[in-house]
Formats: sequence, C-alpha cells, structure tokens
Amino acid sequence: MKKQKVAIVTAASKGIGAACATQLASEGYKLVLMSRSDSLFALCDQLNARPLQGSIEDENDIARLVGFTYEKYGRIDAVVCNTGHASKGSLLSLTDSDWKKGMNLLLMNVIRLAKSIGPIMAKQKGGAFVNISTFGAKEPSLSFPISSVIRAAVSSYCKLFASELGHANVRMNNILPGFINSYPADEQTINQIPMLRQGTPKEVAELASFLVSDKAAYITGQDFVIDGGLTKSI
Repeated sequence: MKKQKVAIVTAASKGIGAACATQLASEGYKLVLMSRSDSLFALCDQLNARPLQGSIEDENDIARLVGFTYEKYGRIDAVVCNTGHASKGSLLSLTDSDWKKGMNLLLMNVIRLAKSIGPIMAKQKGGAFVNISTFGAKEPSLSFPISSVIRAAVSSYCKLFASELGHANVRMNNILPGFINSYPADEQTINQIPMLRQGTPKEVAELASFLVSDKAAYITGQDFVIDGGLTKSI
C-alpha cells in the first residue's frame, strides 16, 4: 500500500506559502505548516493540517518543526521553504545588522532545514525540497539588494546539496518568482513585464507541487524563474 506523503511548508499563513499548502493538500499530502501569524490556525483547520507557530529565523523553531513532523508521521517527503521579505534600502546604506538578518532569513533557514531533513530523506531513499527564492538571484536588482545577493547564495547551496544527496534520490530546486500579486506592484513595474500582469500565488504553488512530485524525479539543483518574462538574462 502506497504511503501518504508528508510535507512541510514554512511562512504558510498567507501568499505563496498558503497557496503552496493549499495545492499540496489538494493532492493528498499530510501537512505541517509553520508561521508566526495566528492566521495559521484557521488555514490548518481548513486544510486538515498540523500547525506549528514559530519563525523560520529561529534555529530552535526549525528544530521543533522537524522534530514534531517526524515524530508525528515518521517521514518527511517534501519541504517548501518559503520566507518573508528582507529589508530594503539603498545598497550602501544597509547596515551589518540588515545583512546578518537577511542571511538568517533567506539562507540559514534553507541550510538548517536541509541539514535536519536531508538525512531523513536519504534514509527514506527519496524526498524533495523547493526553496522560494526571487528573480533577483539571476538578475540582481538595486530595489532588492539583500534578496538579490543572498538568494544567489541559495542557488549555489542548492547545486551543492543536489550533488551531495542526488545518489539517495533526494532533490532540491529553487523557484524564482517575479512580481506576485500578493504584494501589489505599481503600473510602471507591471508595464515592464512582457505579460503585462503580476503572477499569482497559485501559479507559483502549481510549479512547487510539480517540483516535489515524482513527475520531476530527474530534476535537481535548478533555478526556475516564474516572472512573466521580466528577466532578460540567459
């Protein structure tokens, strides 16, 4: 009998995180969702998911999340590592504290989840991570300096992780969204997008669900840009 798959989604209470959780629930995953927001509980009730209130920036909360999920279900098949947004500001005005906070928010969360869950997936002989990154990792933007720099590092880490655990059928890929309408953009920004619209959280979630599924079994270590044609880099 085929076992029901188990997935973790972080920053899951709204936007892309909530859309990913909703998509995976519709595909039959057992879910453990983490967010700092109280609205997490209503979503978990709706999706029959397990809530864990905490922050992706807190090493102890990540340990609680992994421990709770594995103790409850005895396996972890998929992780959607979603986060909030890093501080913005002019490049040379950003402080050491801004950069350190960005590292903890955007890179260390991926590293900590991979370090904790990678061995579990390797023992299972299968599993997949999807990290929600940003188009700035491929085409850096002065409007999002911390995200552009640090999420480029996430792309590098993803390549290394894929090399480290590919033999055990454990995969990691990144999704690089452009302007998603959970954060409205101005008309000038939208006019720069060839498709002349923002993306939706559901469109990102459908890509995430594909990447953690068996349909993507031979895809690992890759960046997938979903931006309506905004970025021009090859």
